[in-house]
Amino acid sequence: MRGTRGLLLSIFMVLTVLAAGCGPGQDEYDAKVREVEDLKARLAAEQAASKRATDELADATGRVEQLKEQLRGAGVDISNLNANLEQQARALEDYKKRAEQLEAIRQRFDVLRKKLEELTKFGLKVSIRKNRIVINLPGDVLFDSGRETLKKEGKEILGKVAEVVRSDKGLMGRTYQVAGHTDNQPFKGMFKDNWGLSAMRAREVLVLLTDPVEKGGGGMNPANWSAVGYGDTDPIADNSTPEGRQANRRVELVVMPNVEEMIDLKTLTK
Repeated sequence: MRGTRGLLLSIFMVLTVLAAGCGPGQDEYDAKVREVEDLKARLAAEQAASKRATDELADATGRVEQLKEQLRGAGVDISNLNANLEQQARALEDYKKRAEQLEAIRQRFDVLRKKLEELTKFGLKVSIRKNRIVINLPGDVLFDSGRETLKKEGKEILGKVAEVVRSDKGLMGRTYQVAGHTDNQPFKGMFKDNWGLSAMRAREVLVLLTDPVEKGGGGMNPANWSAVGYGDTDPIADNSTPEGRQANRRVELVVMPNVEEMIDLKTLTK
């Protein structure tokens, strides 16, 4: 509208000059006429553009009203739409922040897993099982059949594990659980059953790892370690074969996650 008023004023001024002129020359007169025609053309264009804008606004307003009617017909309270949009925006922002936090946790666990994978050079397996990072220690390497006393080879392996953990401040600060497991063959002895045998084996590993280094132990912080026996209730292989039973006779060192780290760790292996 301002442009249209300006053009009208310009045309009026040019016409005023022509009307008030005292015998202007033909060239000057023709130039003024051309200027008037140019201004008229621009005015017509401005008016056409203004009409198009007005029509488009009316059309958009009609569509908005139509949409509101459809929403009302669908039972949507349009008075709360703005509030809902704000809530959605906040929820989206919260989701983005949580996603960033989860990604940071995944990266931290990835670093942790890579550090522990150094143990594979000793023939140990590091994996993710039941949403935990697990170091698998073969039971037959650690113990003689039906016994809970650590063999020399078993102590050496545990010493290497402890050395890897001690050398890294991040690993030393983690919480661990020693989990004992057996095959499904019935056990009869001083520990009564497979539950007792697996618990005592876990205890023996725990004691060695948490004993001071100067006493031949692993030097782990006892406050960060615990032990549990699962007996034959948590197999990782088929107990119907000798190979499966051998795999099930094991001790696991389980890296326990913190509360904020309760995420799907399988994503780390993809």
